[in-house]
Amino acid sequence: MKPSFQVPMHEDVRKDFLRQSLACSALGSPFTSRVCALLAERLTDESAFGSRILNWPGRSERDALPLRAAGGLNALSRSGLAPALTSAYPPHEVDDETLWAAIAQAIVVHDAFLTGFLDSPPQTNEVARSGTILGGALHLAAMTKMPIDLYEIGSSAGLNLGFDRYAYDLGEGRAWGSDAEGVHIEQIWSGSCPPLDAPLTINARHACDQNPLDPSADETRERLLSYVWPDQTARKARLAAALESIARSGFRVETADAADWVERHFAAPGTKGVVKLLLHTIVWQYLPPDVARRIKLAMEVAGTAATADAPVAWLRAEPDETLGTAAVKLTLWPTGETRLLGRADFHGRFTRWA
Repeated sequence: MKPSFQVPMHEDVRKDFLRQSLACSALGSPFTSRVCALLAERLTDESAFGSRILNWPGRSERDALPLRAAGGLNALSRSGLAPALTSAYPPHEVDDETLWAAIAQAIVVHDAFLTGFLDSPPQTNEVARSGTILGGALHLAAMTKMPIDLYEIGSSAGLNLGFDRYAYDLGEGRAWGSDAEGVHIEQIWSGSCPPLDAPLTINARHACDQNPLDPSADETRERLLSYVWPDQTARKARLAAALESIARSGFRVETADAADWVERHFAAPGTKGVVKLLLHTIVWQYLPPDVARRIKLAMEVAGTAATADAPVAWLRAEPDETLGTAAVKLTLWPTGETRLLGRADFHGRFTRWA
């Protein structure tokens, strides 16, 4: 049965899908832009999938509902269980009517699969953001001349934990790192670029996530790849290479609440001659307000105990009031000074250094 188009999407949810459509277009995925627009215009409540979306109990934009829905459809297309949908997805090219017919059929036949996929927020673990992390870490290394103990929250499969093991093409002849891991990242740096010769050494790596993913598991690979927009082949190849690299590395992500984890790790005094660094990228918007408040307080408390020979740092790339890019900020204690290092693309295509 093909869903009717007579029941309008709840206005707020409809707007969120249309906003996501525009964002996907701006971020280089015209196909996912089309999927989000078609869902906004034509989805009804005649399926469990449609009903759950239309009656979403939370804030659909904050909960990344459009990306959950698009991820579920992409996962189904990759599975081969819905041949018509697979045939309508890249690398195939079809018109909107053919694409919607395939989506509508998939909703009817695979309603339970698609509805279940809405349970979890996207875990994109965008590897290209490592270029922004590298720049922030180089700034920190240049400022302190110390090795870094790294603590990352919202780490998913931990792919950005290995940022210093990857090879980078940073534009205008700038390069950093090694091809030994098979992960090559192209990110355009502009502005006052970080010093590529800074003495960067990662002394230890720690990470947590509420739902950490095992990089060696097939189901992890498929889930992460489902959130990569299907017309972005370079992102898919980069993700696959990073999964293999981190699986070999032995780095692992703890299952933990971010606030509990930060409070536990940053309550302990630092090590002399080492920078203790909290890191996160595009995580803050997904944290409940109380969790964010506790992390901020824990870092401020840790900062009061920091010394010049055992500093504490906080590096983050997160959205702010400036639309379209994330603010890259570094706070370093014992002074507690916060610097706006630059602005980064959400998918890691560029960083404009301040």
